[in-house]
Amino acid sequence: MPEEHSIPTLALVGFPNSGKSTLFNALTGGLAKVGNYGGVTVEVQEGQMFTPHGRKLRVIDLPGCYSLRGASPDEEVTRAALFGEGGAGRPELVVCVVDASSMERHLMLVLQVIELGLPVVLALNMVDLAERSGLRLDPVKLSEELGVPVVPLQADAGKGLVELKQALRIPFPAAAAAGWLDGGPEAGETETARRRFIDRLCLAAARRPAAHQLTVSDRIDGLLLHPVFGWVVLVVTMLGVFWSIFSFAGIPMGWIESLQKWAGERVAGAMPAGDLRSLLVDGLIGGVGSVVVFLPQILLLFFFIGLLESSGYMARAAFLMDGLMARVGLSGKAFLPLFSSYACAIPGVMATRTIDSAKERLVTIFVAPWMSCSARLPVYFLLVPMLLGGREGGLVQSLVLAGIYLTGTVTAFGVARLLRKRLGPDPQKTHFLLELPPYRAPQWDYIFRHVVSRGWAFVKNAGTIILGLSIILWALVTYPKSASGDPAEQLAHSAMGRLSAVIEPVFAPLGFDGRTGTAILTSFAAREVFVSSMAVLHHVEQSNDKSATRGALRDRLAAERRPDGSRLFDPLTVVGLLVFYIYALQCLPTTAVVARESGSWKWALGQFVFMSGFAWAAAFVVRQAGLLAGL
Repeated sequence: MPEEHSIPTLALVGFPNSGKSTLFNALTGGLAKVGNYGGVTVEVQEGQMFTPHGRKLRVIDLPGCYSLRGASPDEEVTRAALFGEGGAGRPELVVCVVDASSMERHLMLVLQVIELGLPVVLALNMVDLAERSGLRLDPVKLSEELGVPVVPLQADAGKGLVELKQALRIPFPAAAAAGWLDGGPEAGETETARRRFIDRLCLAAARRPAAHQLTVSDRIDGLLLHPVFGWVVLVVTMLGVFWSIFSFAGIPMGWIESLQKWAGERVAGAMPAGDLRSLLVDGLIGGVGSVVVFLPQILLLFFFIGLLESSGYMARAAFLMDGLMARVGLSGKAFLPLFSSYACAIPGVMATRTIDSAKERLVTIFVAPWMSCSARLPVYFLLVPMLLGGREGGLVQSLVLAGIYLTGTVTAFGVARLLRKRLGPDPQKTHFLLELPPYRAPQWDYIFRHVVSRGWAFVKNAGTIILGLSIILWALVTYPKSASGDPAEQLAHSAMGRLSAVIEPVFAPLGFDGRTGTAILTSFAAREVFVSSMAVLHHVEQSNDKSATRGALRDRLAAERRPDGSRLFDPLTVVGLLVFYIYALQCLPTTAVVARESGSWKWALGQFVFMSGFAWAAAFVVRQAGLLAGL
């Protein structure tokens, strides 16, 4: 028998936000994404651990679910894994992870798992928060009533892990039938009987303080969930995030620019003039560096998203948004995938697996790419200061960026409303169920891992694409050679110049020239490639003190003129470019993920064509309206 099939499997099961992924990381040393809101784990995470006796276990972190009878895709994955469907076999042991402060709700899932006859250990997580709220826990009583081992723990601090590992005995006896199973169908197999048993058990083993006593989280929620002040806090929080991204990233961006300049000067000084030096300095260092310079701002975005997730505020934002999203035919469950799409549409699309309604899930997938992802940030950071006369940072730029995000979001909601009506109502009515976890101190280790992993993914994935396209773009600009030494004549004679002339009629109605159109086409592989393409196409070289930085590129673009002498990149053109990038689906990996998650290439290609056409039409309307207004 192959080794992987001979290793016993331990499955982690629990509600979203119960701490499963935190426990998985603690047991396996893995780096599964952890967040303090539902829907983070949307695929099965897998790792390995060893028991105190040296026995190796295969550990799988199943997607969070509220019930084994749920209809959402992630709940179906969990149910299939526990039933051994798909040829993988049933797990030898299940650890049910329960939030100790919310046992009344979580125990229903535990009872369903025990009924399957699988060996079960109950991990009573976050006992520190439960006890601080005044809850008095009796793990021994819980164990006696449920007929399974119960281990109190605090997974994020590593407390109770040794005791949990000691409880993982292989082979493990199946769960004993407790009193709530003994009375036959009327007592043991109905939801009413389970609920009565849970109420009785919690009265005996999870005694709560007086009903009038409010926890710290309750008091904070009085403000943050207030119908007026809650929205004020949400808006101020989002504006603060945008302002911080612009204000705090300036210093590290300057370091990257200095490093880029230093590298270009060293290479240029060590090599004779020629095509090879031009390739290294202008194509590679200039092209890749013009995008990597935005890495600090992208890392800051991921930092703030991780901070909101880890602290528990993300779930409150979803609660506030539920009423608003209901107006467009969505629910608060759709907020979490859409908010994730601000960082990257791919995990956002995958997070729609938490949505029960198939039609709502399709609509959410369709509009998720209009949540401006981090790949758009290099484009925004290049163009927004051009719109503001070259000024970077400050409140005005933050407000413009917030307006860009708001434009995409509002449009997405409008399209979602129209599409939701077109798809019609669901056969069965679904309900929005969301855990509001207690507020917690940020998990800095998780935030650090999250920022580093996402930053590395950006550098590795986007950098690889940018490197390859920079070489291709440099070759297209350089060859075939022109007899003239004039750069303008060389560009016109090159393959890129000829391609630009061919596609220019498509983008001319938007106010873009052929080079801008070419940069747009190259960025369909990845949006951030637009910046490096523009740097190559406009001959931003590593020279003097400006090098191939965004400042030098802005200066070059500001100096470009049309044949009639007018500015090529006037404010109207810049606004048109921003509008185009707000709406265009320029991410082929996202299209592939949409096809997989929706189960239809027709849906994915329809989304790509619709969004690309919508982007062109929106930029055209902006251009023509501006011209009519005399701008």
